[in-house]
Amino acid sequence: MATQKPQRTPEEIEDIILRKIFLVTLEENPENSSSSDPRVVYLERTAAEILSEGKSLLLSRDLMERVLIDRLFGQFPNSESHFNCLIGCYKRGHEEIKKISNMKDKTLRSEMESAAKQAKKLAVSYVRIHLGNPESFSNGNLRDSNPKAGSSMSSNSPLLLLVFAEVSSGDFDNLDPILKGLYEDLRGSVLKVSALGNFQQPLRALLCLVNFPVGAKSLVNHLWWIPKGIYLNGRVIEMTSILGPVFHVSALPDHTIFKSQPDIGQQCFSDASTRRAADLLSLFSTIKVVMNNLYDGLAEVLLCLLKNTETRESVLEYLAEVINKNASVRMHINYQELNYGY
Repeated sequence: MATQKPQRTPEEIEDIILRKIFLVTLEENPENSSSSDPRVVYLERTAAEILSEGKSLLLSRDLMERVLIDRLFGQFPNSESHFNCLIGCYKRGHEEIKKISNMKDKTLRSEMESAAKQAKKLAVSYVRIHLGNPESFSNGNLRDSNPKAGSSMSSNSPLLLLVFAEVSSGDFDNLDPILKGLYEDLRGSVLKVSALGNFQQPLRALLCLVNFPVGAKSLVNHLWWIPKGIYLNGRVIEMTSILGPVFHVSALPDHTIFKSQPDIGQQCFSDASTRRAADLLSLFSTIKVVMNNLYDGLAEVLLCLLKNTETRESVLEYLAEVINKNASVRMHINYQELNYGY
């Protein structure tokens, strides 16, 4: 008669789950591991320290932060970048919670869910540290030491929405510096971009950020929300405010200094005299669709900010400033003039 396998203890199950989430091992050849995965890191020094303290090598909630720090501080060949590692931890934690929900033992299920959720929160916490202090992540600190593993630029973080969803809206002081940097990056990414350029991704990112109360508040409190200065006009607001460059995106020609790329006239209409009328109409239709997408996106951003009682007044002040600074030029607009904006 076949012998039944001994049932795993809750501690052993927690060890397996946390090893899957963090992709680390404290044993050189552990059972039931994913050691064939090249991303798995063997924390030999950490294991030796734990053994010297008379503790078990089973990974637990008490050890998870220590293990994660050693993973981020250590130098490991072929390992993921720090940022991708943290993103992966969060995602794998989410997947493990789905699997845990199928456990029949309610007590065990509750304990394992608690462990996986704690692992997710730990990953979020270190992502926030990474975003707020990227300079501290270097050489045994926490900067990506593997240049081939991918960039960890804050503005390109696919985990931002997860971070903001995890933290409370009251955590403004910690998130504000991160958000301000992101808004500056977004502004720079659409500066002098025409309707044929990549403005849609930054616009979507902007909309995502302002949908969070803390993101909306940070935007209207940014120094560049409404620029200040003696020589302030519509053009200055357009080029220096956070939202201005997004409003600047256009299919129309502009002054040479502020010319956007790609050049729509050059790309689409340089040989207009030899093009078929149907081709030109098709180009016009494409540009119209692109511009309507821009207008819809901008409308969503402004509507979201106007619905928020904390940001409504700031948005109205911004719009009033734009209108007032352009009031004297709208009746005789000439795009070649430097002071015309929007």
